[in-house]
Order: sequence, then C-alpha cells, then structure tokens
Amino acid sequence: MVPAAAPAAAQDQPQEKLAYRLITGPDDRTFCERISAALSEGYILHGSPAATFNGTSVIVAQAVILPAAIATADAAVATAVDELDFDADFPGDAFEGHA
Repeated sequence: MVPAAAPAAAQDQPQEKLAYRLITGPDDRTFCERISAALSEGYILHGSPAATFNGTSVIVAQAVILPAAIATADAAVATAVDELDFDADFPGDAFEGHA
C-alpha cells in the first residue's frame, strides 16, 4: 500500500517559522552559512555556541530564536505573576536577608 500524497495546496503553503532552532554540524563554512541564513531570516543568537570533538572533527551547535518568542514568553510570565494571589497577612519580614 502506497501512502497518499499530501494535497498540492498544503505543499504550496509556506511553513510557519519555529520559535526556537538548534543548528548543529561540523565547524566549517557551511555551518556558518546556515547560522548567517537564520540571522537573515530574523532569528537572533540565543546563548553561547557549544563545541565538541567526535574523534574526527569539531561539531558545533548554536541555538537561535525569533525575537517574538522572547516577547511572548515575557508576556506569559507577566500574566502569571499578575494572576498570583497576594496574601496581605503575609509577614513583611519573611524575606529578610534575601535579594
């Protein structure tokens, strides 16, 4: 039995960009071109790159995210904090000594 092909209309639609991507590969020009392409698509670097040696070559990884992902996450945290119940009877010195 052969699986049915996806409808042509679905194939023609551009895929939604992922909010987070981890790009990996050998530490070479192709890897740098992939990172450069992601940056030109609107992604920003997230964290420091990682590198390891697999016994033959250096393998690198770099996370990239869309700036909107940061804004969405920040908004979700702000909303969650706003929705927390505040206990007015909570002693004010309970957090003394904590930053």
